[in-house]
Amino acid sequence: MIDHLSINCDDIEASKHFYDTVLGVLGHTRVMEYGDFVGYGSDGKPDFWIGRFADMPPNREVHIAFTAPDTATVRDFHAAAVELGAESLHEPRLWPEYHPGYYGAFVRDPDGNNVEAVCHRASAAD
Repeated sequence: MIDHLSINCDDIEASKHFYDTVLGVLGHTRVMEYGDFVGYGSDGKPDFWIGRFADMPPNREVHIAFTAPDTATVRDFHAAAVELGAESLHEPRLWPEYHPGYYGAFVRDPDGNNVEAVCHRASAAD
């Protein structure tokens, strides 16, 4: 189980704008700020952190999957990210190779990370 996840961002302002928007679509908000670090979550608990360590070398790609309540929200997440200029890695669709009902969309955040929104209860009708 993951308690929280943190990633290093090169352009913290661009990353704040990106994550404020796409996580807002999923119902999450900024719940804590500590210096150059921002914690996002719901119910007051920061589960996902972004920040900038000045002495950290360029980061490698990280994959982060955020839970979405339904397929419409996955599509809204993808649309919001693309509208912000994110590269679309995979448009929203069913991924039966992962498991039945897996519906996800993948984009690149401003630092090149692979960010996904996923709903685990989709059907072919969605």
